[in-house]
Amino acid sequence: MKNFNLTHLSALLVEKHHPMRAMLREILRELGIRNIYDVSNTKSGFEVFNSEGPDLVLIDWAPNFDGIGLLNKIRTDPESLNPFVPVIMVTAHSEATRVIEARDAGMTEYLTKPVSAKRLYQRISAIVETERPFVRISKFFGPIDAGRKSSPK
Repeated sequence: MKNFNLTHLSALLVEKHHPMRAMLREILRELGIRNIYDVSNTKSGFEVFNSEGPDLVLIDWAPNFDGIGLLNKIRTDPESLNPFVPVIMVTAHSEATRVIEARDAGMTEYLTKPVSAKRLYQRISAIVETERPFVRISKFFGPIDAGRKSSPK
């Protein structure tokens, strides 16, 4: 795995639980990211996203926390500052249907909890190493890759 200098990146954490936000913030700092914004709800997440223009967004997806809704808003809302921003969905849900739903909503990477510094760095490295073209097709707008398959009907 390559060693990337991430000091120039800024990140937005949108995470419901304060302890998880604090842990993710510390991991990002250890990885070299110094400009970190964090919020506890999706409404503030979209506001901070548009006011600060982060290079990377990490979004929680949990019961009573509509991370997919925020991802859709970032990708498709006319007021979105940057619909192309890399988004990492961070969730305890590892079921294939959830991964497909997040992929189809336009996420860039998927990270299941419990989170480790190594796994988060791997997701960020994948974003840095692999520039993915974006596509807009009917209900989808987001990054694509060669392995993309149709969702089960």
